[in-house]
Amino acid sequence: MPAFILLVIVILIVIISCIRIVPQAHAYVVERLGAYKETWSVGLHLKAPLIDRVAKNVNLKEQVIDFPPQPVITKDNVTMQIDTVVYFQITDPRLYCYGVENPIMAIENLTATTLRNVIGDLELDETLTSRETINTKMRASLDVATDPWGIKINRVELKNIIPPAAIKDAMEKQMKAERERREAILIAEGEKKSTILIAEGKKESAILDAEAEKQAAILRAEAKKEATVREAEGQAEAILKVQQANADGLKMLKEAGADDKVMQLKSLEAFGKAANGQATKIIIPSDIAGVAGLATSIAEVIKEK
Repeated sequence: MPAFILLVIVILIVIISCIRIVPQAHAYVVERLGAYKETWSVGLHLKAPLIDRVAKNVNLKEQVIDFPPQPVITKDNVTMQIDTVVYFQITDPRLYCYGVENPIMAIENLTATTLRNVIGDLELDETLTSRETINTKMRASLDVATDPWGIKINRVELKNIIPPAAIKDAMEKQMKAERERREAILIAEGEKKSTILIAEGKKESAILDAEAEKQAAILRAEAKKEATVREAEGQAEAILKVQQANADGLKMLKEAGADDKVMQLKSLEAFGKAANGQATKIIIPSDIAGVAGLATSIAEVIKEK
C-alpha cells in the first residue's frame, strides 16, 4: 500500500512538471531528445516527460540595447566616438535560438562595423548634420543582416557624437564667429530700417507741410475774395443809399414846388457825387441833351447873380 501511494505521488509530480504556462509576449522553444520540436505561444501546454524540454524562453517584446561609444573615422580622417542605441524585436524564436551563438554580441559587432562603413563615406560636417540619414542607412543594413537570426531591427539612433577636443574647440570658435556675424547683420539691418523709417517720416512730413500750405493759400484766397465781394457789395449799397437819398431829396423839392431847372441842378450834383472817383461804377444819364440844357440853365443862374 505505501508503495502504491508513493507511485501515485511520483506520477503526479511528473505530470505537474510537464505542464507549462506561457505568459503574454513570450514564446518557448521546445526540444525533443535534443532536436527542435516546436514553439509554444501564449497559453497552457503539456510536454512529454523525460524526452521533451524547454530549450529557450524567448522574450517577444521590443528590446533596447545601448552600445558603448565606438571609434570611427570620417572621410576627411577625423576620429570620433559615436554612441548608438538599437531597438529590435524577435520575430522568429526558432531562428533566434539556432541562428547565431550570441545574438546580442552579434548585433553589437554588426552595428559597429556598419557604423564604420556609413561614417567612412561622410565628412565631419555631414556626420554632424546627417543623423537621420545615418540612422536610416544603419537600420536598413542591420535589418537585412539580422533577418536570418529571427530579429527585426526597428530603429537605430545615434545617441551621442563626440568629436576630438581640437575639433570641438574649432567648432566652438566657428559657432561664436557665426553668432557675432549674425549679430552684426541684425544690427546693420536694424540701422537700415531705422534710416528708411526716418526718411519716410521726413518725406511724409514734407508732403503734409506742402498740403497744409496749399490749403492755407486756398483759404487765404477765398477769404480775400469774400472780403473783396463784401467791400464791393458795401460800396454798391452805399451808392444805392446815396442815390435813394438824392431821389428822396428831389421828390421833396418837387413836392415843394421847385421848377425843372432846380431839379436838373440837383440831378447834376448827384451825378457829380457818383463820379467823384470813389465809386466802382459811373452812371451816365441817357438824356445828354437834358444835361446840356441843364448846364445852360446853370450858366444863366450864375449871370443873374
